[in-house]
Amino acid sequence: MSVTEAALVLSDGSLFEGEAIGAAPEGGISSGEVVFNTVLSGYQEVLSDPSYAGQIVTFTYPHIGNTGTTDLDDESARPSCAGIVVRDLARRHSSWRAELSLDEWLKRHGIAGIAGVDTRRLTRHLRNHGAVPGVFGTASETDLRAAASSATGTDNNDLTRLVTTPEPYVRPGGPRRVVAVDYGMKASLLAHLQPLATVSVVPAGSSSDDILALEPDGVFLSNGPGDPAAVTHAPAMIAELLGQVPVFGVCMGHQLLATALGASTYKLPFGHHGGNHPVQDTLTNTIEITSQNHNYCVDPQGIAGVELSHINLNDQTLEGFVGTEVAALGVQYHPEAGPGPHDSGYLFNRFAALMDARAT
Repeated sequence: MSVTEAALVLSDGSLFEGEAIGAAPEGGISSGEVVFNTVLSGYQEVLSDPSYAGQIVTFTYPHIGNTGTTDLDDESARPSCAGIVVRDLARRHSSWRAELSLDEWLKRHGIAGIAGVDTRRLTRHLRNHGAVPGVFGTASETDLRAAASSATGTDNNDLTRLVTTPEPYVRPGGPRRVVAVDYGMKASLLAHLQPLATVSVVPAGSSSDDILALEPDGVFLSNGPGDPAAVTHAPAMIAELLGQVPVFGVCMGHQLLATALGASTYKLPFGHHGGNHPVQDTLTNTIEITSQNHNYCVDPQGIAGVELSHINLNDQTLEGFVGTEVAALGVQYHPEAGPGPHDSGYLFNRFAALMDARAT
């Protein structure tokens, strides 16, 4: 098999050599913010998660692609990530579910990647220096370095506009009615909501009047990519919903809900990306292992009318809260997993309980 040499260059000048995989990027260069994910499996779900828009995903697990891909595991109609970095791409996949190899799947969706990279060295660099912009591709080192010096990250970028649904749609389900605001919603989130309710999915720019006109029993605020502080239209809209209908926010939705309640957000050094983050539910004093994907976090200072409910045990950052004055619930991580452990599925039942309490 022929190999095409490629390289990854970070904005600080660090160089990592490898070989090109996936689609050929336009001009021989792909650009984005370089992050690492620690999951051992579920690479397809990670890459198709809209929350990775604008980011180049480095997998810390060395062997990626072993089980191929299947359309059933896609978290969105098309992946939005800026690229993929792996140590060793499986040359042969093996699974009865597989329809395409990972390389074929990347080419189908126009996603470029680089394999053969020393991902242990790269991950150590990102842990020490934080997530940084970078570029990779088959262009000359001179061109890559020039592109890397001007590469930008996710700061101040509203990337939700790139991944939200262009038109509303409805998915039939359980006995309640939920409106889901799509900031980049994963398919597995929708699948977890449907047993609770018929779900009307609306674009990120929808107004509170648009949402309330659908007479929901609850409103769900989805995950999404980029800097929550750049989604300037959302907090005021969410504030208009609070007190009128129960609201449940996940990841980006959690950050926007907290902002509507008076909090601010800040960027973590290298984010939380993986399927093994321990979180304490302080309401029940239990520990759950969670699936996470975020670069930004809520600063609890300034948030009003809530009880803090979840704390990350790795770095003590805020992972969740419940409203004490309005029916609201937010968690920073992904209760639907996809991929990851299912310890946090109970949160959908908490949302259902909020809706049912309002109805009585």
